[in-house]
Amino acid sequence: MAKKELRKDLNDFLERKKFLRDENRPKAVAKRKAKGKRMARENIDDLCDHGSFQEIGSLIIAGQKTRRPEQELIEETPADGLIAGIANVNGHLFEKSKCCILSYDYTVLAGTQGAFNHMKTDRIIELARRTKNPIIFFVEGGGGRPGDVDFDHISIGGLNIPTFVEYARLSGMLPRIAIVSGYCFAGNASIAGCSDVIIATKDSNLGMGGPAMIEGGGLGKFSPKEIGPADTQSKNGVIDILVNNEEEAVKLTKKYLSYFQGSIDHWECEAQELLRTIIPENRKFAYDIKKVIRALVDKDSFLELRSEFAINMVTGLIRIEGKPMGVIANSTRYLGGAIDSNAADKASRFMQLCDAFGLPLISLCDAPGFMVGPEVESSGLVRHSSRMYIVGSSLSVPIITIFIRKVYGLGAMAMCGGSTTTPILSLAWPSAEFGAMGLEGAVKLGFKKELEQSNSIEEREALYEQLVHQAYEKGKAIKAAASLEFDEVIDPKDTRQWIVSGLAHQKENPNYKRTIDSW
Repeated sequence: MAKKELRKDLNDFLERKKFLRDENRPKAVAKRKAKGKRMARENIDDLCDHGSFQEIGSLIIAGQKTRRPEQELIEETPADGLIAGIANVNGHLFEKSKCCILSYDYTVLAGTQGAFNHMKTDRIIELARRTKNPIIFFVEGGGGRPGDVDFDHISIGGLNIPTFVEYARLSGMLPRIAIVSGYCFAGNASIAGCSDVIIATKDSNLGMGGPAMIEGGGLGKFSPKEIGPADTQSKNGVIDILVNNEEEAVKLTKKYLSYFQGSIDHWECEAQELLRTIIPENRKFAYDIKKVIRALVDKDSFLELRSEFAINMVTGLIRIEGKPMGVIANSTRYLGGAIDSNAADKASRFMQLCDAFGLPLISLCDAPGFMVGPEVESSGLVRHSSRMYIVGSSLSVPIITIFIRKVYGLGAMAMCGGSTTTPILSLAWPSAEFGAMGLEGAVKLGFKKELEQSNSIEEREALYEQLVHQAYEKGKAIKAAASLEFDEVIDPKDTRQWIVSGLAHQKENPNYKRTIDSW
């Protein structure tokens, strides 16, 4: 029996679609692979559940018909350099797995933003707004594209496009993840900056202007590698998660997204007796707060954000008994855990993220207070520190604070969301110590006269040590508990149990939109 030929309209469609497939673009693939990079469709295939990606707007081409042959554009500018559609991600774990996927294609006009691909982006943004599906956006590319001359008669600067404002309006409405590999400049970088989280490879460069724009502004000639390198953008807080390559970026994108998709049934944790010994008995010794977090939470569930920025404040996503939560914690390894301007901003913005998407917040407090001194005040600490109170006062999600060691003054109150009475539970380990300010400083100020009246340096030092010891004894958790400034002193090994119990009867986050600051 002879094979039945396809009708012409269907055959024309299938022939047209061939130009979208990477195997039919050997030169583009070879050039990309020579740089050690994946093709855009490779990343999408790796990210999405098998066979679930449904592409939208695949047949558009660059708006350059008045300067280039249409067939050339079909072959060289497939999908106008933006692959977009809908797919499932983590569908084997969660019922709510539908996502909106977008990826600039760097093999097409350097991943620039063409007029038609802006329209496609706007369409996906509108679909996400209607469905509340998360957006995952691979944003590598060089920004706006000046070569789309087909639109010159209707637009001069393209300043009326809605892409950026509509994407920004999704803040707090649905999770938005930006993935950066390679160069990401101008408009592409704006999309990244408006996102909730930026996951970037170590070879990436992020900047609001690329080399051409910098040179055009008379600011000198620079290599793209000199503009916003990943190590700089990780340390200054622009990049949330730094990874080695695109494969790892996709893997951590799935993990990050999972915290906003729901709880999981199967989990393991460390033997909680470990928490009894993890804090040094010498109150002056620093320790690794990340070890405390990993011991407390479900195994392999701690995903730290902005790990190289404001390292005196740790922020991350966790699970306890499978339930997703956020954690903030003071790290005594830098500034003794004192909160400076960057740490306050880091914590505040993370609190907004948790609040927007209904994640309970666990605060591990070892705060000697806000950082003080002329240098830190020059950073605007008065305003930055107050941000923690402003955000904390408006949280709708429950917060549970665990006092680990130092609980001093305004900084400790900020770690509680504003006051020790703000959390649904404020709990202290026996190692905790309380005071209006650091004990050493309190003694020096409160007993200045007595110290100055000492007959010798040795006598003064002995009196000082005695007074500090008395203050410490007075502020120890088991004695401070009598003041009812906090709820209870607990055995560290019972911390998980207290958290689970405290959250068991909490209502779901109310359905309201909270904007998440970009910084």
